[in-house]
Amino acid sequence: MTRNCNDIRNEFIDFFRKKRGHTFVPSSPLLPAEDPTLLFTNAGMNQFKDIFLGLVKRDYVRAVNSQKCIRAGGKHNDLEDVGHDTYHHTFFEMLGNWSFGDYFKSEAIAWAWELLTGVWGLDKSRLFVTVFEGDKAEGLEPDDDAAEAWRTRTDIDHSHILPGNKKDNFWEMGETGPCGPCSEIHIDMTDDGSGRSLVNAGDSRVIEIWNLVFMQYNRAADGKLTPLPATHVDTGMGFERICMVLQHKHSNYATDLFVPIIEKIETLTSHRYGSAAAAGQADRFDVADMDNITDVAFRVIADHARTLTFAIADGVLPSNEGRGYVLRRILRRACRYGRQYLGIEGPFLVELVDTVVGLMGEAFGEVVSRRDYIAETIQEEEVSFGRTLDRGIDLFVEQSVKVNKANGDTISGEVAFDLYATYGFPVDLTQIMAAEAGIKVDMAGYEKAMAEHQEKSRVERIAVAGAFAGRGMPTEFVGHNSLSIEAAKVRGTAKLCRNANGQPDSNESSSISVGDEGIVVLDKTPFYAEQGGQVGDTGVISQKADGVRQPGGRFEVTATKLEQVGHGQVILCHFGRVTEGTIVPHVVSGQNPPSGRVIAEVNAARRLDIMRNHTGTHLLNWALREVLGEHISQAGSVVAPDRLRFDFSHNQAVTHEQLAQVERMVNERILADEPVTIEPEVPLAEATKIPGVRAVFGEKYPDPVRVILIGTEPLCSAEFCGGTHLTRTGRIGALKIVSEESVAKGVRRITAITGLAAIEHMLGADDILRSAAVALRSKPEDVPSRIEAMAKEIKELRKARKAAPAASAAKEFAPDVTLSSPAGPVLIGKLAVPDANAMRAECDRQRQKGAAGLFLGAASDGKVMLVAMVSDELLATGKMTADKWIKAVAGIVGGGGGGRATLAQAGGRNPDKLPDALTAAGKWAAEALG
Repeated sequence: MTRNCNDIRNEFIDFFRKKRGHTFVPSSPLLPAEDPTLLFTNAGMNQFKDIFLGLVKRDYVRAVNSQKCIRAGGKHNDLEDVGHDTYHHTFFEMLGNWSFGDYFKSEAIAWAWELLTGVWGLDKSRLFVTVFEGDKAEGLEPDDDAAEAWRTRTDIDHSHILPGNKKDNFWEMGETGPCGPCSEIHIDMTDDGSGRSLVNAGDSRVIEIWNLVFMQYNRAADGKLTPLPATHVDTGMGFERICMVLQHKHSNYATDLFVPIIEKIETLTSHRYGSAAAAGQADRFDVADMDNITDVAFRVIADHARTLTFAIADGVLPSNEGRGYVLRRILRRACRYGRQYLGIEGPFLVELVDTVVGLMGEAFGEVVSRRDYIAETIQEEEVSFGRTLDRGIDLFVEQSVKVNKANGDTISGEVAFDLYATYGFPVDLTQIMAAEAGIKVDMAGYEKAMAEHQEKSRVERIAVAGAFAGRGMPTEFVGHNSLSIEAAKVRGTAKLCRNANGQPDSNESSSISVGDEGIVVLDKTPFYAEQGGQVGDTGVISQKADGVRQPGGRFEVTATKLEQVGHGQVILCHFGRVTEGTIVPHVVSGQNPPSGRVIAEVNAARRLDIMRNHTGTHLLNWALREVLGEHISQAGSVVAPDRLRFDFSHNQAVTHEQLAQVERMVNERILADEPVTIEPEVPLAEATKIPGVRAVFGEKYPDPVRVILIGTEPLCSAEFCGGTHLTRTGRIGALKIVSEESVAKGVRRITAITGLAAIEHMLGADDILRSAAVALRSKPEDVPSRIEAMAKEIKELRKARKAAPAASAAKEFAPDVTLSSPAGPVLIGKLAVPDANAMRAECDRQRQKGAAGLFLGAASDGKVMLVAMVSDELLATGKMTADKWIKAVAGIVGGGGGGRATLAQAGGRNPDKLPDALTAAGKWAAEALG
């Protein structure tokens, strides 16, 4: 009996759920929202970590699931191995069963053996198990309990129970926390069953298929181990591996998890997987050639297509930072393999999405429901990278040739950086290409070039660290409850000036006086420092004269920022200018009151506008999810007094109708004057359980965390936020969206205004509409239809004008050269007008007349245009393609171009060379047709 992958997954889950009382817990997302230490969810236990740590309890003590995992960055990174062997993957599933203080070693071992040999019928003589042999340095005894369970609760050959060292058989969550011995189950797939000595030896013929971890210790910060009050079981089985075993294959890529994807890739290229290594073999998918770069490319693309599909479904988007950068590297790695080794032109990964969804959708419904979103995201990213991929590969080849000519073996760091900065090639992709070419990359030079680039592009900033380095000057923020305080202490001042290079500098001083630009640091302040997207407050810091040391002064605050002054040290700085007198630091010198105290007052009207925009931003975030879908996540924001700007994940323009609906929903909440509740200190673990709570992806939140709740039950919005907010939505007044645009691949930006600014904007728009109505001599409500009618008339006039050159060209064309081909005549000739529409229309006419190929050239006014057409019938002969034809000739007229295999075009700057280009086109075609 050969089981398909869905059967295997279901049988595992049902074995524990139906027969062993386990609760099925759905896979957690690949985006580990509750664990900022992880790039991606990389093991089944991630979502149960807090249970093991004793931080939470669930309403079950036994669990089973199949967890989605990605290992492509950080500590667990299999990216570079993928494609070069038969079993490493960036995306994989981890089958697992867990016990939280319930059953332990005896049951876990007995059930694992029963499933493998009783249900799935694996050959017992081919299975080996390892148990922890102990570690004297740690004071750990051998795991005799596990060994005894294998001997007494199963019928395994006792000689197949092998000791394992701490490296292989003692599992730890991290440097601290729950840990314990583990027992691994290995299968021998050697031809003669001689694999005993290959257990844990790194040989693909004897591999681990299941790891049973028994957590019974806790490792403290000092490294000491103590017994846990409760013991747990955490098992993990690689789904792809067990499918390989149960389907009697030698490669994961030969299972029904991958074969349909590889077969789909084969429809996009002339290459075939396994064609070289599998000659004469019954199953070409199961005979892997590790040295065949074509087969490597198939495996890379098949693996990466799965990763991209699942990661995007779970909300990870390609970008230049963090998880997004890892995903972008994966996509570009797959694109490069497809283009360079399989000859696939244009976007192709998007073509694999439906195959992946068809294979995995039964178990993971999110890839079905988000199929369109996944495909659109992948296609947009492929198109973007495709524009520079060919040129990047060409540049790499040029540089590798130069390296070889120079008898060297290293590509310079400057070239590697140029590939990254100009063509979007991650440096690790350049390293892979270099390794394939047998050369190296100067990484030190690359890092230097990167550092120089960052320095050049660094925004001019004040060198606060020079003034306050090493100073511990914490400031208490009291601005949530008050906009003005008295008797704040001046902890320090600094005068800002310019250094010899004209760059901003700062120096700590005992005081700052009228006319000085400077910095003031207080012990407590109502001024909010710029962070979390909200701009800093402005206002006034004033100091009264005391007739002794304190002459009195006024400091106008123009910005409030948090500045780093040393490793781990951040101070809150008030930036501004002294407009009256002098500001002196606090010094206790016996006088009463002591000098250096000030009154700090925030610009209240400006703060109110900021709070309108901040609370409005939360409502906008809510409404966007309601209208566009739950995939919406915040990608950045700016909250200023005059506007709010909100960036969010969405890979297509928001329609006018959708924007209107979002705006309407926000204003309905404003008119409802709903309460804004601020919970200042909520334990982070508790806060994450608030229904619908939102956190900014990648943001690190304190514990406890501040939570902003809008509305009553059910809540309209719940977000982690440290910013300043209104107490009721009605105080926003109104919200008006003024623009929506794209700022990056898969990221949109909305700019909106609130309060009086929103009302003034709407009045201004009404004035414009009425003025347009007057100009068009229509009613305001008829303006859109009048403009539409005028646009239609203009379009028809332009169409008629364009048709004239085409008609002229049709009368004038006569081929200069006619060649024969198996599919029909191939024509080369000249048109009078270099008009792309006319030339493509001529291609259509000649094809209808029976031409199999056509090369047209036209020139005037210093402009040259070339167009090549190859029919499907001629293309099928394999003799020529339009894009290759055009590329072979375009350089002669000083230009370049490209296109599809059936239609391509190019432009040039040398009209005098057109006759030479047409001659070359004829010669190239004659040679191709042979």
